[in-house]
Amino acid sequence: MPDTFKPDTPEQVRDAIAWAVSEESPLEIVARATKRTIGRPMQTANTLDLSGLSGIGLYEAEELICQAGPGTPLAEIEAALTAQNQRLAFEPMDLGVLLGGGEGRQSIAGVFACNLAGPRRIKDGAARDHLLGFTAVTGRGEIVKSGGRVVKNVTGYDLSKLVCGSWGTLAALTDLTFKVLPMPETETTLLLHWLDELAAVTAMSAAMGSAHDVSSAAHLPEGIAAGGVSGVVTALRVEGFAPSVVARVAALTDELARFGAEITSLTGEASHALWRDLRDARPLAEPRERAVWKLSVAPMAGPQVVAAIRPLVAECAYFYDWAGGLVWLAVPPRGDAQADVVRGAVDAMGGHATLIRAAPEVRAAVDSFHPQPGPLAALSKRVKESFDPKGVLNPGRMTAGV
Repeated sequence: MPDTFKPDTPEQVRDAIAWAVSEESPLEIVARATKRTIGRPMQTANTLDLSGLSGIGLYEAEELICQAGPGTPLAEIEAALTAQNQRLAFEPMDLGVLLGGGEGRQSIAGVFACNLAGPRRIKDGAARDHLLGFTAVTGRGEIVKSGGRVVKNVTGYDLSKLVCGSWGTLAALTDLTFKVLPMPETETTLLLHWLDELAAVTAMSAAMGSAHDVSSAAHLPEGIAAGGVSGVVTALRVEGFAPSVVARVAALTDELARFGAEITSLTGEASHALWRDLRDARPLAEPRERAVWKLSVAPMAGPQVVAAIRPLVAECAYFYDWAGGLVWLAVPPRGDAQADVVRGAVDAMGGHATLIRAAPEVRAAVDSFHPQPGPLAALSKRVKESFDPKGVLNPGRMTAGV
């Protein structure tokens, strides 16, 4: 019968992995297990549960750094930051509603291991850009440390960039140190109504290229609702000190008047609710049987990718997290989740497509992560072998046989 190991210390994590290496017995690595259904189903004999390594160990608000155990709930960290009027600027997405597990349950290790970032990414970067250092146990059963507790750290190899987005296939995180930033005083979202997609892309490009420091841009086609907003809507978010936001919003409104759209605005919680729903892909959560893709493409290429998919996939639904370089796409249930069509359209524009939600049998048959070209796949395999030569950490989750 499979066992679950739930260590309380990094040394116990090391011992569990060392045992797995000696027995050549694969481990599924989880913290709060909220993203367990992303990736290929794994045939692992045992589970290594890191939720016991939980809690904020260090928070120096004046230095803009925080350190926490891997199993620490993101909600706990965000509550502590909010009390000091600070935040995780990369706006980590919470896929709990989309995946059916409920919101507010994910761990800080899951956020960084999966490199989750939201619509503010173009302004503040991805999760990997905010991880200052970590301690982890590799698939060799060795404790390693990388980085430190200062924002400007240039010592050694930047392993933080490598661990982020590795989905637990390289090492089990036991401690994370990351930077935080002040929360803006206010935010306002401009809504341009009923622009067609070509005009919306042109408007978003103009806004993002303006001097008004727009932090996020998105476009919702007809039939997509988020944060209580529906209809065809192009959304632009401006954040900062209140007088600055008022001035920038007024200037941006004047500049966008040339598109001839009705322009309204959201402020405070209404604005926050809209971007939370877009961040978490909530408009595509129902119906639950649909497969959901996250398409990463150059923002200007998004409409072309959708135009290539729509004639071939009936009843697909989508929206653009434009400044995040994402198209979120839901397709009707089918054995292959329309993978050939979706990836063919994305490949033509030089992007990649990740299958975020699908039935287990679909994830077993279709690569959830975009197949890499030969040389890059060979490099990824060598990296995996250097960290985890026996293949005991989340084997096959990202690539079959690796």
